[in-house]
Amino acid sequence: MPRVVDSTICNNLVYDRAVLVVAWSRVRSNRGARSAGVDKVAPRAITSATESLLPTLRDELKAQSFRPLPVRERYIPKANGKSRRLGIATARDRTVQAALKLILEPIWEADFHPYSYGFRPNRRAQDAVAEIFNFTSNEYEWVLEADIEACFDEISHPALMDRVRRRVGDKRVLALVKAFLKAGILSEDGVARVTATGTPQGGILSPLLANIALSVLDDYFAEAWAGFSKHPWSRQKHRQKGLPTYRIVRYADDFVVLVAGTRLHAEQLLVEVAAVLSPMGLRLSEEKTGICHIDEGFEFLGWRIQRQVKRGSEKTRFVYTWPSKKALASIKARVREITRQGTNHPLAHLLGQLNIVLRGWTNYFRHGVSAATFGYLHQFTWRRVICWLRSKYRRANWKELRRRHLPGWWPTDGEVTLFDTEKVAITRYRFRGAAIPSPWEPGRQGVRR
Repeated sequence: MPRVVDSTICNNLVYDRAVLVVAWSRVRSNRGARSAGVDKVAPRAITSATESLLPTLRDELKAQSFRPLPVRERYIPKANGKSRRLGIATARDRTVQAALKLILEPIWEADFHPYSYGFRPNRRAQDAVAEIFNFTSNEYEWVLEADIEACFDEISHPALMDRVRRRVGDKRVLALVKAFLKAGILSEDGVARVTATGTPQGGILSPLLANIALSVLDDYFAEAWAGFSKHPWSRQKHRQKGLPTYRIVRYADDFVVLVAGTRLHAEQLLVEVAAVLSPMGLRLSEEKTGICHIDEGFEFLGWRIQRQVKRGSEKTRFVYTWPSKKALASIKARVREITRQGTNHPLAHLLGQLNIVLRGWTNYFRHGVSAATFGYLHQFTWRRVICWLRSKYRRANWKELRRRHLPGWWPTDGEVTLFDTEKVAITRYRFRGAAIPSPWEPGRQGVRR
């Protein structure tokens, strides 16, 4: 069991001047700095934090008199028609949360397992997809795809604090973490509510706390993986006896369990996963949890992952990854939304908005079999912009439109040109495994299948 960090170290660092300055800089530069908490003061509105806010926070933390305020509740719509609840903390509370994260994250990163990718430094969704590709290409054909129901809302506070205590012995730091968990919520209708479970989604500290809670699942599969031996030939021998080997790949509360065995083995694992999560107060979503074969395919983090017969071959099969229909529908909806905002702005303004969205979306999906999707998006975006131009310049004929805004039939306004998704280079993402560098623990060895 990892040793508990000395109690005096953590507390002294939380109210250290340099730590608070770095914490405030992260809060101030975050996109959420435009949103205010229950005190109605947004971080961007605070111009002299080093002279007023930070010294006051330091004194309160040092005197152990700091008390967090309730978070402001806001609901944002989800793609499936439901709503996601966000908790917006005050600027002072966000600063203390950022300071706690600066102290606690390196401690827990030393314990987190390499197949956990969500909300961790130097790790991204492409790493999770690359690991799935690596294992499903090598005998791991059954997939248990799962999602945790309202993960951030239902985490058990006692169970979470028990896990935090395993590595942090400072009672003052533990009291701060617990205070944020129990801070309460001010709902949209102005009613204050206590928080008996969960950690507010949208808080700076919440992703780390969620990973700590879900590490119970990682630990369970790490122990099982170690029981299969460290050598691939030993696991192969294990499978030849009709016994399964399996591997989890997790991104926050979305995860898949890849099984080299039968469907029955995957069904047994589903029961085991539910039992592991139960002490943390968590349960699997019946709607988003299921078992499938890699030939049937499944969706994960916006990707469609499926094994198919190679084009031009009758028997050779490969695992392919490409943007899912849901992901394509989301970017099309975003393009429609931008091109329906009206025609009062110049074309350059429209192209600037579209370019940001298109560049980010294609950069995420450029590591898959995405050429056909990018070509379709190229045509779709072009048609939307042309319709916008025709609506803005109703009296202009095609000759005038081409001369002013369509050189080479491609939308352009001055130095601003529509981002061409069809020209994005497609490259295979390299599987990095456990060799992903860490800011605090560089250079681990990769994991073999």
